[in-house]
Amino acid sequence: MLLYQTTFWIALAALAAWFAARDKSIGPIFGLLTLAGLGVMAVSLGLAPAAAAQKFGWALRDLLLLGLSGLVFSQAAKSRWSFWVSLGIALGTAFWVRFFWPSSSPIATDRVGESALPLADKQGEWLVELRQDAPASELESWADARGIRLSRAFSPADTESTDLDDYFVLNIPDNQAHKLDAWAEELRATGLIDWLEINEVIQVAPLTPTRTTPDINAKLGVNDPETSKQWALNALGMEQLYQYLEEQKIRPVRPALVAILDTGVDSKHEDISANFLSTNKIYNDDPKGHGTHCAGIAAAVTNNGRGIAGWSRRNDFVRITSVKVLNANGTGSQKTIIDGIITAADRGVDVISMSLGGFSNQASQRAYEQAVAYAQRKGAIVVAAAGNFNRNAKGYSPVNASGVIGVSAVDVSLQRAVFSNYVNELSMGLAAPGVEIYSTIPGNQYAAYSGTSMAAPYVAGVIGLLKSLRPALSTTEVYQLLKATGKATASGISTGPMIQPAAAVKRLVGG
Repeated sequence: MLLYQTTFWIALAALAAWFAARDKSIGPIFGLLTLAGLGVMAVSLGLAPAAAAQKFGWALRDLLLLGLSGLVFSQAAKSRWSFWVSLGIALGTAFWVRFFWPSSSPIATDRVGESALPLADKQGEWLVELRQDAPASELESWADARGIRLSRAFSPADTESTDLDDYFVLNIPDNQAHKLDAWAEELRATGLIDWLEINEVIQVAPLTPTRTTPDINAKLGVNDPETSKQWALNALGMEQLYQYLEEQKIRPVRPALVAILDTGVDSKHEDISANFLSTNKIYNDDPKGHGTHCAGIAAAVTNNGRGIAGWSRRNDFVRITSVKVLNANGTGSQKTIIDGIITAADRGVDVISMSLGGFSNQASQRAYEQAVAYAQRKGAIVVAAAGNFNRNAKGYSPVNASGVIGVSAVDVSLQRAVFSNYVNELSMGLAAPGVEIYSTIPGNQYAAYSGTSMAAPYVAGVIGLLKSLRPALSTTEVYQLLKATGKATASGISTGPMIQPAAAVKRLVGG
């Protein structure tokens, strides 16, 4: 949006100069510059990572500002004094409308959702990995001398299989923030550390209820009253899955456990509680609702006469648990998320589902990748949402970390959702329904939301189903299976294939 912002002010200045020009030979030049600015604005707005409605609102606002300014300039151009007064009023009005009018600024909107602008966590700006042969006391001395607070970042149960226990988080005093870059170079030069990266802030999108797409599911053979609002069940071929599981008398080796890393889960929800396994009571509530919505998608209780349906009529394949990595505002950091991955892995979960993320300015995600590798060694498969900015998911974390299965969102026509990041440059990208997804929210309630946050738990849930049948399945094996049995979407490689649970189960148990 920087190009769009800059061009608007250039176009406004050129418009003013057009009317102010006393020399009629150069006036048309400013007119052409104004028109060129409008063209660049249109192109940059078309490429902007925002919903069409937001783009339309910004365009309407700015065209009105330019049009009204032009009208004022034309009337005031006869008097130099009145022209300069009108110019000041126009600039002040434009500045106030574009940056302070509620919900008006594209800059503010870019920061809403899965954060588009990576920021360092004020509670600990850096994650550093201590060199294995370097004493922690020397790092502590270096930090103490500069007034930097230092604490150990992670405590994995199995320290023999990972270097995550060598990570520390460093909290820089607010009045020393200007020294971040200099101190980073100084710390690298000490030879005490192997790695330093920004502890980036992550925030999930605000939950805005949407309408639901009616879709008759008359053949599902379940008594859940809200299945007509779950268009995704037909898109995923849930009827065929139910029939195949029952006709072949397929039973799990053991129920698979899917961990929802999010704002928590309402463990007492009527459509969740029977499938919920608590690992820590502090994770069993959800002040925001985001995690509960994802939990219902991943493993709602089926055939209980309430709400929505999940993966089987018998409910014996998939269980869910919660690890709270985001606060009540939906905000966390790289550290809290990695800590959640470690916690889930140490509790023996089969799948880790992360409907969170944000743009990252870090070329390498070393801490994330070490956490994912740790989870994989513990037998867990890690799934993450692709992001909601209509951009390349390769620039977003943690979905771009090696070993993560990334999930894009498709709509009811199986087109990539207008907001969904594209996954064709990820090593493992899949698609799932993510528009108008009806699921659980706290307090035994239900609502429809849209986002790649909604698509990711569908993939996590079906992986849980597969892991319940073959617990030893690896990430690569699961991805190749879902890719081979998936359905091509109308958007092609930008989404990856859309999961087809029945086909994947048939291939797994039949092969």
